[in-house]
Amino acid sequence: MPASRRAVAMMLLAVATFSLMDAGLKQLSTHYPAFQVAALRGAASLPFVLVWALSTGGVRPLLRVRWPLHLLRGAMGVAMMASFVYALRTLPLSTAYSIFFVAPLLVTALSVPILGERVGPRRWTAIAIGLIGTLVLLRPTGEGLVSIASLAVLLAAVMYAVSAISVRVLARTDSTQSMMVWLMALMAIGAGLLAWPGWTPVAGADLWLILGIGVAGGIGQYAVTEAFRVGEASLIAPLEYTALVWGVLLDLTLWGVLPDGVTWVGAAIIVASGLYLLRRERVQAERAPDVVTPP
Repeated sequence: MPASRRAVAMMLLAVATFSLMDAGLKQLSTHYPAFQVAALRGAASLPFVLVWALSTGGVRPLLRVRWPLHLLRGAMGVAMMASFVYALRTLPLSTAYSIFFVAPLLVTALSVPILGERVGPRRWTAIAIGLIGTLVLLRPTGEGLVSIASLAVLLAAVMYAVSAISVRVLARTDSTQSMMVWLMALMAIGAGLLAWPGWTPVAGADLWLILGIGVAGGIGQYAVTEAFRVGEASLIAPLEYTALVWGVLLDLTLWGVLPDGVTWVGAAIIVASGLYLLRRERVQAERAPDVVTPP
């Protein structure tokens, strides 16, 4: 299979399995506290990620790491997962995904102060338009200006964006295996400690669901890593937006709900902004060898 086709197939697999994992997390969120669900997610995926890491890189890359950045990333991972799980308790998957799509825009914006990257006026305009789409999604409701659940997804997106920036820094010295293993381990330990005072005994009937979350998370993590390893980011990153299709299908199948018109409008604005940013990055990459122009 050509590298580009393999990358596309792996990315589509990653999005599908992560969507199934999120559906499982939504199911658990109605029975267990958010931090406990975050801990179960990390613990369930850790064995599968660890086996993959040991078989591909051995033990040494897992131990020679920059611990301060890994601990920071672990704390952000706990906050991201717990806030996202909290939101899933009341929000449909499709709505949560639509708000979370602002994360790539935040990554671009944060790359300026943290990584020193240059973002030109066209990209800043795309970011601003994407944030307007987020405001459309965070429309006035009967609960007030915005709901706590939608703000929780926004917090998760911010944590994801900062974590993605930290990955760019860590990738200069640390292996992909170490970043994956320690994120799952720190998420399980950190969220577990926070959940311990109010820990709810896990029902036997939920063990299969937790196992499924671990398998789906492990497959998704491998697939997305492989996709970005063999394919161009500008080709495969837009495929992340297929999560919205999965969100709608799962919402309709499992919970019998569909997004309303305003959600579709907000999601369309954010997705269009993200696709434009990806297109600009590809254009700049093609021009870079010859001439430097403002983005």
